[in-house]
Amino acid sequence: MKQIIGGAPRAASAEVKFLTVGEESAGQRLDNFLLRVLKGVPKTHVYRIIRSGEVRVNKGRAGADTRVGEGDVVRVPPVRVSEAMERKLDKPAPPREFPILFEDDHLLAIDKPAGVAVHGGSGVSFGVIEQLRQARPAAKLLELVHRLDRETSGILLVAKKRSALTRLQDQFRERETGKTYLALVQGEWPGNKKVIDQPLHKYLLDDGERRVKVVPKDDPDGMRAITLVKVAQRLAGCSLLEVTIKTGRTHQIRVHLASQGHGIAGDDKYGDFEWNKALQKQGLKRMFLHAWRLQFDHPASAERISLQAALPPELQKYVDHASPAPIRPDRL
Repeated sequence: MKQIIGGAPRAASAEVKFLTVGEESAGQRLDNFLLRVLKGVPKTHVYRIIRSGEVRVNKGRAGADTRVGEGDVVRVPPVRVSEAMERKLDKPAPPREFPILFEDDHLLAIDKPAGVAVHGGSGVSFGVIEQLRQARPAAKLLELVHRLDRETSGILLVAKKRSALTRLQDQFRERETGKTYLALVQGEWPGNKKVIDQPLHKYLLDDGERRVKVVPKDDPDGMRAITLVKVAQRLAGCSLLEVTIKTGRTHQIRVHLASQGHGIAGDDKYGDFEWNKALQKQGLKRMFLHAWRLQFDHPASAERISLQAALPPELQKYVDHASPAPIRPDRL
């Protein structure tokens, strides 16, 4: 059986398959190609069949990091998924479009609402990318360029071509993008605190939940993280900040701001529990973190693109109704 693979079709069966790599999958690593094709097959099993030599590219053995090219024929051995996973695969994500900030043949920029994961996994059946694929069945490729936390709203980039995906991800990795968020934090942020340069370390709680903490600069497990902070507006008991990240670590903004004693409003992981309860009574029902501005070079034309997503109504409403902080003499 021969099948051309360009996008993300489902292919999990009990027979050998020969898949021909399409244009949109050219240049992808073999492991990532198989993980997309073999929906529902555990990642450990995918790597096992690669290591065993059961997966062949053009009749030859290949490693997980082998790049597949257009026209390559990939032999995939028989694989099975559990009945539970089969049931899940038989219930695709509901199609959904999201507010579009920019779109052309190469990429799509959407304004992601809070409360929606960017992809399925970790107890979430589906996310933005699965819903977009269902809403756009004719699309050859739709892939996340980067990620946002589930409770964070704002600009999210999706690539529509493999070349766009790699070029945009290179920009994120090389810190060539400009990413600025709006965050409401507890207390009065000191005006002279403009740079946070503290390493972060990811760890797991006993129940398997992922967390992040600040560690000393000499910690071997620490990853350098740099956050720039500018006060946008001072309100009674809190501060609205423009936060620009120079690195893209997990939960970076949330952990960095909390480490300075100014947790983000509504942050149930790193924020102030009692303050969050008070905020809910005042009408703020979500975390106040919004991916506000994003700058990058267009993957085809190299033109500098600058996007901006306005604060969602529920956040703007809170700011509009919050009392301004009293003017101190030292600010006159």
